[in-house]
Amino acid sequence: MRIRAFALVVLLFASAAAAQSPSKILSRANKALGGEKTLNSITSWQQTGKITRVSDGAGGSFFATASGGYLYGSSFDLGGFEVATGYNGKSGWTRDSKNGLRTLTGEAGNAFQSEAVYRNTRWLKAKDEKSKISSGGVADVDGRPTNVVVLTTPKNTKIKLYFDQASDLLVREELAGKTLDYSDYRPVNGIKTPFAIKLASDGEVYDVKLDAVNYNGTVARSSYDFPTVSNEPIPNIAGLLDEVRKNADKIDEILENYSYTETRTEREMRTTGDLVEKDSEKRLLTFYKGYRITRTIEKNGRPLSPSDQAKEDKEAEKYVAEIEKKIEERERKAAASRDTSTGVAGQPTGARQRFTIGDALKGSLLINPRRERFKDREVIVFDYEPNPKFNPKTQNEKLFALCVGAVWVDVASKQVVRLEAVLSKSAGNFFAKAKRGTSFTLDNEFVNNEIWLPSRADISVQIKILFVGIDINNLVTYGDYRRFSTEVKDAVVGDEKKP
Repeated sequence: MRIRAFALVVLLFASAAAAQSPSKILSRANKALGGEKTLNSITSWQQTGKITRVSDGAGGSFFATASGGYLYGSSFDLGGFEVATGYNGKSGWTRDSKNGLRTLTGEAGNAFQSEAVYRNTRWLKAKDEKSKISSGGVADVDGRPTNVVVLTTPKNTKIKLYFDQASDLLVREELAGKTLDYSDYRPVNGIKTPFAIKLASDGEVYDVKLDAVNYNGTVARSSYDFPTVSNEPIPNIAGLLDEVRKNADKIDEILENYSYTETRTEREMRTTGDLVEKDSEKRLLTFYKGYRITRTIEKNGRPLSPSDQAKEDKEAEKYVAEIEKKIEERERKAAASRDTSTGVAGQPTGARQRFTIGDALKGSLLINPRRERFKDREVIVFDYEPNPKFNPKTQNEKLFALCVGAVWVDVASKQVVRLEAVLSKSAGNFFAKAKRGTSFTLDNEFVNNEIWLPSRADISVQIKILFVGIDINNLVTYGDYRRFSTEVKDAVVGDEKKP
């Protein structure tokens, strides 16, 4: 019994001794693969080979490629059944012979975007990308002891890496519900490269045998774009956005009848790679003559006291009074302008200018339009990227003119269903700057069969103020959509009626 206990203690100490710090593990892996300088010199790669499904022996061709630091694509066929995926820097897509083509969203979209960056840069630029590297301890992979490193991206995607303790080479990856085992390493342009891959995904196991691997070759950017698979005509995107803009007045009128809640939760990425929730605040949103009115109703899950809630209601009433004064003054100036004109009737010159998503995308190139089904609705999806010829006039235009992403527009209502935006380069000045990679994702919900209202927003912002870097990671959820039974300016919390 004592011998067994002693052996167990020895084994535990041996495991602890074998575990190394993540930075040392990655440094040794870089050296084993060919050196950090050589790895950093990779700007693109391509793989070609054969793939076999273990369960039935079905096989076909395999292809994968990455370039530009974030572009990634792969494809294979098994007995005529084709599967392809791609990330073009703005959105990810997948296509197969059964389900057709669709844009990846939600956790699947986040995971694939993270994988695309990882396939280009491995772990070499984790710090620049604001990813966290932590220890995963030690583990056994097919009888070989390995050191485990966990890479957690800003989108909270975890990539688990297993490095052979004897060779320091990467022998397993776990990411996005897949497990990839690597073997048969051979040198290619001074880089140790695995030519055998065992892929486990969706309950199936596949063997991939590579015939050729090419580094730093020329890869056409179009290789990552959405395939054209439908002959159905796509409407003019610029015209569609004009309709979205013109629809703004109608949307404002409908919003006058609604209230809903907004819960903003601050999140923080710990050094362990865990995303933890911190403070939260719940607010009630109402609308009056095109202006949004907010009132805090909860903090950290607890309702405000009656006295604090009364203060919030009072502030809302005060803001409504200010709105009335603004509108009255604007209308007075507009009337005076018409009276002193040449007698030709015209629109009031002081009409409020709304900044819609249609306005935001004026400075963008709109590409890759396609028809899809999203949330059981027919939508037009398109990507966008900065237009170098656009000359922005306002701060909002300057910010959006630097963004890349994708937009989903409901065909029937001409309203935006979903928006993804990523800052393609840092923006700001010496005192404050939003860093490249800052991202925003908004999902809307079709309420009462008449209006798309926000349901969820993910915000990840990296800001540098003078010499201090600040990371903001917020989750915003919306709900409790209601119609008002009284005038907004007279209403207090609790006056809403559900539709």
